[in-house]
This record gives sequence, C-alpha cells and structure tokens, in this order.
Amino acid sequence: MKHILLLVLLFTSGTLLGQTCLESIMPTTPTTNFVDNSDGTVTDSKHGLIWMRCSVGQSWQNNSCVGDASALSWQQALVVAHGYVYVNQQGWRVPNVKELASITEGQCVRPAINTELFPNTPADDFWTSTPSVTDPQRAWVIAFFNSSNSLKEKNLSVYTRLVRTAN
Repeated sequence: MKHILLLVLLFTSGTLLGQTCLESIMPTTPTTNFVDNSDGTVTDSKHGLIWMRCSVGQSWQNNSCVGDASALSWQQALVVAHGYVYVNQQGWRVPNVKELASITEGQCVRPAINTELFPNTPADDFWTSTPSVTDPQRAWVIAFFNSSNSLKEKNLSVYTRLVRTAN
C-alpha cells in the first residue's frame, strides 16, 4: 500500500510541477535551430518548415499562446487546415508523422516540446496527416506528453498544430 501511495504522490507532484527536463540529455529541438518570425510562427532551418507556435484554437498574444487548444477529429483537423490563412500566408497543413515528431523535445516531458518556441502546448496527443496503412479508421498521433507516437481512431478529439513548407 505504501508503494501505491508513493507512486500516486510522485505522479501527482510531477503533474503539478509541469514540464520536467533532464539537463544531462542534449536538446533535440534547440532554440538555435529555429528563427522567430515575430508573427506567431517559427522557421525550422534544419527541416525547412514554418510552424505555427500555437495549437489550433489558441491565439498568439504578447509572445505567448493564449486560450484553449481545440480538440478535433482527424477529418475536422484536415478541413480546418485546408485553405487556412495565418499571417497572410497560405499553404498551412496538418504535418505528417515525421514532421511533427521533429519538434518533440527528447529531454523533456509534460510537455515534450521546446516551450520557449511553442508555449502553452497541451501535454497531449496531436494529429498528424499520416493515416494507418493497415486500418483506415486510424491515423498517427504524436504525444507531447512524452514524445511517443501511436495510432488513434480518426473520430477521437485530438489537438492539432499546423505547418507549412518554407519558401
């Protein structure tokens, strides 16, 4: 019983503390790999992608993401991205699984993302545009809780972050 209580206390205290990072691990998404475009987007110079700093549903205000991220089905996320205009730019889309995994921060959990670049990111699943090869009812998600990936049913409500290819 003591062990269960200790695990509950550790899990609860970690949840209350927010993001945890291990400084002994090299960052996987150092801020130096990104250019702040001063408009709520950052350019990943390593991968040639422009990312919205906020999740769909949030807005960029005073150098932070404010409001609640919107949880959408996979189809809703694709529809929202189609024709989306942000900072007078078109071409926004739901990232594929490799693109979204490229912004996970391996040295951190809860959330597993560089919070300087992507503030107030929910420590939860985010849609990718990559469908399952074996199950047409599922698509890949990246969990910004711990950088893991998995398949989720497309009708579930999951968060979304949009990307576009840098010109």
